Amino acid sequence: MGAGKSTVGRRLATQLGMPFCDADTEIERAAGQTISEIFEQHGEEFFRSGERRVIARLLSGSRIVLATGGGAFMNEETRALISERAISVWLKADFDLLMKRVLRRDHRPLLQQGDPYETMRGLMDLRYPVYAKADLTIDAHDGPHSLTVNRIVHDLEDYIIASGSKSTGEDG
Repeated sequence: MGAGKSTVGRRLATQLGMPFCDADTEIERAAGQTISEIFEQHGEEFFRSGERRVIARLLSGSRIVLATGGGAFMNEETRALISERAISVWLKADFDLLMKRVLRRDHRPLLQQGDPYETMRGLMDLRYPVYAKADLTIDAHDGPHSLTVNRIVHDLEDYIIASGSKSTGEDG
């Protein structure tokens, strides 16, 4: 959360000539509720279950640039699906940058309880080792998003050339 997935994702999709999709927006559309409302009324487990189904549906269609919520990649089933049908990119950001960004708005359900700084540190400790399993890791800096997009495109080209396997499939 706060790494720039949606903003960078939109720009990446434009540069690649592909549609962009934000999984959180699709989850809200499917549920008819905001993510905060889903968390409030049904809890995180319910949200994660819906998130898995939405991501599976999105990855079963044509090629897209998909921004997933920060917790989606933590689920082993979702991570395996992403690995099978897509190229995963981790936008890795440092603590100060993430906090600067997430404290601008109050719509982050996981930061609504307790000290947001402690919560973020805990999430980073828990999630970063799992995020490191992504196909690509891109350092997200506090600068123009276009630089991050250019780094992704460069590394994506290198990855596709090196692996070849995911770039030619009809599935993702």
